[in-house]
Amino acid sequence: MGDKNNNYNVNLPPGFRFDPTDEELVVHFLQRKTTLLPCHPHVIPDLHLYSYDPWQLHGRALLEGEKWYYYSRRTPNRVTDNGYWKATGMEEAVISSTNNKKVGMKKHLVFHVGESPASSIKTNWIMQEFCLSDSASSSAKSSKRKSQSIKDYSKWVICRVYEQNEDGDDGMDQLSYLDEVFLSLDDLDEISLPNY
Repeated sequence: MGDKNNNYNVNLPPGFRFDPTDEELVVHFLQRKTTLLPCHPHVIPDLHLYSYDPWQLHGRALLEGEKWYYYSRRTPNRVTDNGYWKATGMEEAVISSTNNKKVGMKKHLVFHVGESPASSIKTNWIMQEFCLSDSASSSAKSSKRKSQSIKDYSKWVICRVYEQNEDGDDGMDQLSYLDEVFLSLDDLDEISLPNY
């Protein structure tokens, strides 16, 4: 399990990046886990999320870029040693691009340091928690082997955690220095290019 391993590393070949869409997280990872099918490759660890504050995920969860990924058990208690995760807004449906059916749900949470809403401080740590939709989880239950020794895998979620920058975005859409220089030019007609 990932929570016993303090130095979680994934060995993807050079040039490969783990940057799944919401649909890919639900269909190709979470749904496979709940139906006890092997995930290929098995790169996302299992963590008991609420044992860790978000800044403690490094070395425990799969890190790609500035985002951490891991499986966790769904629980209403989202309290860690130093704070808690608070849901924001409504859940969003994750829609399949092939048949436009709902395959899962995405919930947004923000980490607060402190014990109670009255005395806590909101941080920039964001979690996107993905779960299967009711129809997907019920089909997963019907396809499982009938055995009392198998855990209830339909209660799994997959989480994506990142620290939002001060501007309110995740920092993934920043312009390079050269992009900013070219965009700062007022009028492209003023640039003279040599005629050949």
